[in-house]
Amino acid sequence: MTATVPLGMPAARSGGSGLDGVPALPEGVALGKKDFTSAQEVRWCPGCGDYAVLAAVQGFLPELGLRRENVVFISGIGCSSRFPYYLDTFGMHSIHGRAPAIATGLATSRSDLSVWVVTGDGDALSIGGNHLIHAMRRNVNMTVLLFNNRIYGLTKGQYSPTSETGKVTKSTPAGSLDAPFNPVSLALGAEATFVARTLDSDRKHLTSVLRAAAEHRGTSLVEIYQNCPIFNDGAFDVLKDRDESVGRLVRLEDGQPLLFGAEGAQKAVVRSASGFGVEVLDAAAAAEAGREVLVHDAGADDPSAAFALSRLDDVSMAHVPVGIFRSVARPTYDDLARQQLDEARDVAGGPASDDDLAALLAGGDTWTVG
Repeated sequence: MTATVPLGMPAARSGGSGLDGVPALPEGVALGKKDFTSAQEVRWCPGCGDYAVLAAVQGFLPELGLRRENVVFISGIGCSSRFPYYLDTFGMHSIHGRAPAIATGLATSRSDLSVWVVTGDGDALSIGGNHLIHAMRRNVNMTVLLFNNRIYGLTKGQYSPTSETGKVTKSTPAGSLDAPFNPVSLALGAEATFVARTLDSDRKHLTSVLRAAAEHRGTSLVEIYQNCPIFNDGAFDVLKDRDESVGRLVRLEDGQPLLFGAEGAQKAVVRSASGFGVEVLDAAAAAEAGREVLVHDAGADDPSAAFALSRLDDVSMAHVPVGIFRSVARPTYDDLARQQLDEARDVAGGPASDDDLAALLAGGDTWTVG
């Protein structure tokens, strides 16, 4: 469903959780998946990964214990951007690439809302690139779900900012010349306070990451590898195959050594020999050479180590870290903006009246036209 949200300026609230200040359900009242499922017919191509993500989100939202009226999903343009229609919450199917900008205004003016952005690799990283990086830089209190299928699906298969170099599509018949974005690296470079990656087909992992993202206060960026069965089918098959995934997925767990792989063929993430970045070695060989296995620290204030981990992922998908790369606390833009307004009101002697607002708008350098 899509609806408007009445505007207002509730009192500023702050705290360590992204849900602080959002009204909870009355005691004894509980909602289920059906309560968050709209009556709209879900219209994606058969086999699309969006179905799995939608089911996970609908099943997860009741865990937040929030009223549906206080949950808002904002989307841009693309297949993923149909999300607001299929959730029985407030929402807006907005403008191509501009969902983070609209969500910023909403999060800043309404501290009583849990604000979500649903976007795709094309919507977020092409026309919406600047909006996304500045939302993360500002640390606006919103949760961004970035569906990455490495293709433009809605407009029928053009290459996207995450398509691999050499990708043959309708818009690049001789192969793409562009070097692709790594969304996690981009988010860490913008110093986003929460950055994670998960897979559409791993319901348990997806739900755990969503839970952590929603509870984080600030901008949470969750990249979701998602299959497009029509225009880029099988892009992530090696990560979804039970046998292949064991030796490829580097599962990030805070405070745990970065070891992965099958028993007897375990691999380790160690600091690179040059001292910059990280590399993957056979665990036994690393131990014999005295190479220390890195321990993941998602709460490190310096994002350098998390960025180095993000660079393990390349076109071959030989080593793909999944999980929470970074989760740190930093004041949010919207909390700081409300604090400024409260301080200005205190100096002025209380809440602004209509006359005060009119004087502000007509003051300074103004003129009459016509």
